[in-house]
Amino acid sequence: MPANSKSSKAAAADTATGRHEFKVEGYSCYKGLANGKAISSGKFRVGGHCWSIPYMPGGYGINGNCDWVFSGLRLHPSDVDDGDVKAEFTLTLLDKDRQPVPFHISGAVQCIFSRKRCRWGFDQFIKTGELDSLYLKDDCFCIRCVVTVFLETRKEFAVPPPELHQHRGDRLDRRIGEDIKFDVGSETFLAHKKVLAARSPVFKAEIFGCPMKEKAATRVRIHDIEPRVFEAMLDFIYNESVLEIDDRRDKILMAQHLLVAADRYDLERLKSTCEYVLCKSVNKSIAVTTLVLAEQHGCPRLKEACFEILKSPDNYKEALVGYDLEDDLNHLARSCPSLIKEIDEAGLCDFFEIIELKQQNS
Repeated sequence: MPANSKSSKAAAADTATGRHEFKVEGYSCYKGLANGKAISSGKFRVGGHCWSIPYMPGGYGINGNCDWVFSGLRLHPSDVDDGDVKAEFTLTLLDKDRQPVPFHISGAVQCIFSRKRCRWGFDQFIKTGELDSLYLKDDCFCIRCVVTVFLETRKEFAVPPPELHQHRGDRLDRRIGEDIKFDVGSETFLAHKKVLAARSPVFKAEIFGCPMKEKAATRVRIHDIEPRVFEAMLDFIYNESVLEIDDRRDKILMAQHLLVAADRYDLERLKSTCEYVLCKSVNKSIAVTTLVLAEQHGCPRLKEACFEILKSPDNYKEALVGYDLEDDLNHLARSCPSLIKEIDEAGLCDFFEIIELKQQNS
């Protein structure tokens, strides 16, 4: 049977869908076929299986279907041996311009194709007389079939979580293969040069900065960082974890110190993590000191969060007047003159007025 076939396919996680068009040429030659006698489209594949579209011009069955055309979907016998196949299909008659005929769309029907039944279809797809008078063009007509095959779902299994960070952490905890020591305050921390160099360009420059430096840099004194802050930074370098602290005040303090350390050693991920913690924690009592911290260490999101808090003039005055250290305001003016300008441009209270308020308060 000559046929002009067009197919397209698409796949999803648990289904495969394909479309096939069966052009029946020489309709008048096959019109006299007996009931139950079929011609078939060419084979096409969907979901890893071979299919075809049967067409019976003389109808199928003896219960009043002789005046009807039968059409459906058939699974190729060789594929039935692989087990039952679950599929859904729709048949659509196309008009003379190859457009769908709305009243002759059959489906969608979900079926199990098996050895016992490899063909499913519609006994009353279209009346023979209607097909003769309305939808033939040059003694041809076309049927479109859309097939969706339900693929066998594979059993899922859990993939173990990454272990590399755990192994790095074990090396730090177990003191295995350490080749550098850090003296921080009264405490000593062991680490591995290559791990530090891989994580921090600053450590890399300090440890491997010159040909002879690798051998010499086996013990380093760290200044201006508290031991617990340095330990937390090492833990992040090895495990990408931040020390969990329940007390809110201690958590903020640790985040502030870790942010400074992260900026010093160019640990951008740790710095961003600390900035995020501080953005969530900032309030009017720490807004000004946090603003200075954000300005000095290049934290634009934290800086914006502080300005949001200080937009209220009352908050601004209360925050500045409430400083515990006598020289904080003057330090702010000296260390961050551009910040003073931004405060003024933001429409907040006059900076020097706040200094006078603090002096009066003291």
